[in-house]
Amino acid sequence: MADKKVIFIAFAIEDEGQRNFLKGQSLNTNSPFEYIDMSVKQAYDTNWKVKVRTRIKRSDGIIVLVSKNSLTSSGQKWEIQCAKEEKKKILGVWAYKDDRTNIVGVNTKVWSWSNIKVFIDSL
Repeated sequence: MADKKVIFIAFAIEDEGQRNFLKGQSLNTNSPFEYIDMSVKQAYDTNWKVKVRTRIKRSDGIIVLVSKNSLTSSGQKWEIQCAKEEKKKILGVWAYKDDRTNIVGVNTKVWSWSNIKVFIDSL
């Protein structure tokens, strides 16, 4: 198997359960990527942004969990903007089957192992 890729997951805090599913999926399969967990445990301050930017810089790519919650998540919006500034490849995946929210500038696909694998293989 090829070297593992480091993936940063950007998600709205309300979608933490879906992020946990993605993490579980990566742990319970022959996953080609390592997972970076940058859960928001503290308020957004300058120090938080510095830590996130450092982790995004270290990542090979970004997966954005997209939902209606994404539209009001200032932290997730900042993470996406930071990823764009750092010129990282971004894949959006819809967090829920019945939610097809779109984020401008994020190419979003159905959450499937094959879509995620194609993205990771392209990194």
